[in-house]
Amino acid sequence: MVRAASLGLGLSLAIIGGNPDRFRVFTDLYRSTLAEHGYDPEEFPISVHAHGFVAPTAEEAVEAFYPSYAFAMTRLGRERGWGPMTREQFEMMRSPQGSLVLGDPETVAAKILRWKEVLGIQRFELHQSVGTIPHDAVLRSIELLGTRVAPLIRGA
Repeated sequence: MVRAASLGLGLSLAIIGGNPDRFRVFTDLYRSTLAEHGYDPEEFPISVHAHGFVAPTAEEAVEAFYPSYAFAMTRLGRERGWGPMTREQFEMMRSPQGSLVLGDPETVAAKILRWKEVLGIQRFELHQSVGTIPHDAVLRSIELLGTRVAPLIRGA
């Protein structure tokens, strides 16, 4: 029997604003609908796509990410009808209840693990190059994601 996951089937949520806990209604509905129609929800993975960045320290992550992110989100806001990104909004978004997955490896892993617990996700996708972050910084973030964050998540 072919598993649904091997076909690339599943749910992917783009959480780019607000409190991620509010997405629980979607994951619950997804699972209950699959079960109602005779499918095993465990065969249909759930993933989250989020904006963020990993650096050796939280301060370095903020310094590298905020200017580019604020610029990009302000520009998008003009196109889509919302106001400019403020530092206060950014700080709320990077808080434990926020949508940004940003900081040192331990902070990033803790947020992903929390989303795994709350939403039941099996996969996570980090969109790191929002705006104009220097290429070498993005490469370092990818390296930290693979060498420091992933082992923390797998070991949990």
